[in-house]
Amino acid sequence: MHSMVCHMVNTDIFAKLELELRRGVVVLAALSQLRTPRYGYELRQSLADKGMPIEEGTLYPLLRRLETQGLLKSEWKVEDGSPRRYYALNADGRKLLKKLTESWQGMNEAVSRLTNEEG
Repeated sequence: MHSMVCHMVNTDIFAKLELELRRGVVVLAALSQLRTPRYGYELRQSLADKGMPIEEGTLYPLLRRLETQGLLKSEWKVEDGSPRRYYALNADGRKLLKKLTESWQGMNEAVSRLTNEEG
């Protein structure tokens, strides 16, 4: 019984901590796929195909926030009869992507060193 309770607690703790990690990189992941214009569903598919699935309820508010922050430009286009809003990095978004990527790479290298240490 103790083992089962510990497993449930550990699974719950893991899920919460993994969610925190994902939240920390979702902006970088989304920005990385907006070097060329994409509409929301296309962006979701691109992220999922590369191992970073994002729920619609997370992605669309994120896109609106990034646009409000002046990092994305958007425009409506009609293709195949349905209007779609396409998002892409603007100049400030490209600069931020470069800086965040460099920062992420540095943190990733440091964490790799830390987690590969023998204790």
